[in-house]
Amino acid sequence: MDIAVVGTPEFTLGFQLAGVDHLHNPEGEEAMVSTFKSLLNNKSVGIVVVDSTILAGLPERLRDQLSASVSPTVLGIGTEEDTTLRDTIRKAIGVDLWK
Repeated sequence: MDIAVVGTPEFTLGFQLAGVDHLHNPEGEEAMVSTFKSLLNNKSVGIVVVDSTILAGLPERLRDQLSASVSPTVLGIGTEEDTTLRDTIRKAIGVDLWK
């Protein structure tokens, strides 16, 4: 399974340096929605890492679809405190690891 990263070029640069090949830098809402829909249908992608600010700006229906997705698992990360990763892990294994 592959890892895909979606975000600005600055966000994806570190992942590129770490060897991740599936990098996406869509500009605009149309391109962003199209990128996420194609990633949801891509069977070779197991994890999608996305900048949490981009994730928050997506249409609500798509955000719900992404958060409910098991394969690929979508993880929003960023500089602001965000509980997306915590909630995803809690849903997946049934335990809150931060307690």
